[in-house]
Amino acid sequence: MAHVRKTTHSPKAGARKTTHRKTSARRSTTARKRTNRATPKRWSQRVTRESDALDLKPGVFKLTSARRIAASLKRSAEHSARRKTGAYRSALSMLTFYINRAGKTLPKTQRTRLERAKVELKRAFGRE
Repeated sequence: MAHVRKTTHSPKAGARKTTHRKTSARRSTTARKRTNRATPKRWSQRVTRESDALDLKPGVFKLTSARRIAASLKRSAEHSARRKTGAYRSALSMLTFYINRAGKTLPKTQRTRLERAKVELKRAFGRE
């Protein structure tokens, strides 16, 4: 028969959790009220628009060709004065960010097109 160890929690730990829960609930509702008016509906929109990664052409991820998406990202990355890393890394980061943030809502055809754009981006920068 296996011996089962009981764990005990200190009363302070439980008290901290309750206090923390009340405080964070109060903060989140007030923070939510303030941010709804000033920011777009989704934080990822703000990141895409205001990020220091790239100055993107509007609608770049909606293009119908993976090659055109990659070319646009390359052009934006090379001409951007806001990026902090190399052009290839910035372009690939923005593409990956868009794919990850879209999640399950991204249609399969669009997802495969964007995944092909990653390959095209590697080719465009000579990193095959």
